[in-house]
Amino acid sequence: MTDLDSHSRKFQKELSTGTVSLALLAVLGAAREPMYGYQIAKRLEREGEGVLSGKQSALYPVLRNLGAAGLLDSHVEPSVTGPPRRYYRITDSGRAVLREWTQAWRATRDSVDSVLQGLEP
Repeated sequence: MTDLDSHSRKFQKELSTGTVSLALLAVLGAAREPMYGYQIAKRLEREGEGVLSGKQSALYPVLRNLGAAGLLDSHVEPSVTGPPRRYYRITDSGRAVLREWTQAWRATRDSVDSVLQGLEP
């Protein structure tokens, strides 16, 4: 692996770390019913065009943290095809935080896009 590859991977990891919570809240905010981890991971993979995809197991600590902060509720249900599944649902507090984080994300994105304008890809 070259230094350029190493820097690119590190940068992508840092970007992902900072955006996964927002993306998880957005997925659950748009969901009509509670979702379990695998469903959330597949939705992120499909709608995030692969940019936010990664190890599914990495999502669970973030989901737990969002739950501990009162932004998500969860419950466990038995599954006929395997082990019990934990389903997640966004709370009213989570929806309020999602609105704030979305505004902050858009302001940050617009600011960075402005600085990057005119640079070649």
